[in-house]
Amino acid sequence: MAEDGERREYRMEELAKEAGITVRTLRFYRERKLIQPPRREGRIAWYDETHLARLRTISALLERGHTLSGIAELAEAFDHGRDVGDLLGLGAPTEEIPVRLTPEALADVFGAEATPENLAAALELGYLGTDGGEIVHISRRLLDVSAALVREGIPLADVLAAARRVRDHAEALADVFADLMSTHHRSPEDAERLRPLAKSVVDAELSLALDRRLREV
Repeated sequence: MAEDGERREYRMEELAKEAGITVRTLRFYRERKLIQPPRREGRIAWYDETHLARLRTISALLERGHTLSGIAELAEAFDHGRDVGDLLGLGAPTEEIPVRLTPEALADVFGAEATPENLAAALELGYLGTDGGEIVHISRRLLDVSAALVREGIPLADVLAAARRVRDHAEALADVFADLMSTHHRSPEDAERLRPLAKSVVDAELSLALDRRLREV
């Protein structure tokens, strides 16, 4: 095992031992592109903590009933996901609390609904980003609501499709508030101070709209 600053690196045999698998299994995972290629130094291949985290994730997902083909698709979506810096933009959300999850923890939250297609949709929507070996969900509230809807029997694909529609309407509502502040020449500090009023209006109007719709059912 080599040291490069604070980063630990492993030869193939060392990595397999740390991950609790055989060297043959490690080679198979590498051939299936379930893990990223190692760093080469001459004829020596060096693996790091990211590879170890991925191997432990594979083992955990296999224990949860996922197939290797499904894990490979999840790995591809994960490797091509948006970086957490891109997800959060110029700064962290002012009110929402991001949540860090391992891939297996995300699988525990959504069970069989944690498919490659749904993961890719969540990445595209901007709910999820990646940070090394972790997944970052942009909002604890949105994660909890999504999980609750799935537990109620609503497919995650439908939840994400609805979220996309809600996102479009939310952007339009934010534009209404921003235009109001701009028309009356309010400063960004004023807009931030009045932000709770905008949220209260939206919450009240949504409550009244739900009353009307539910009476029609």
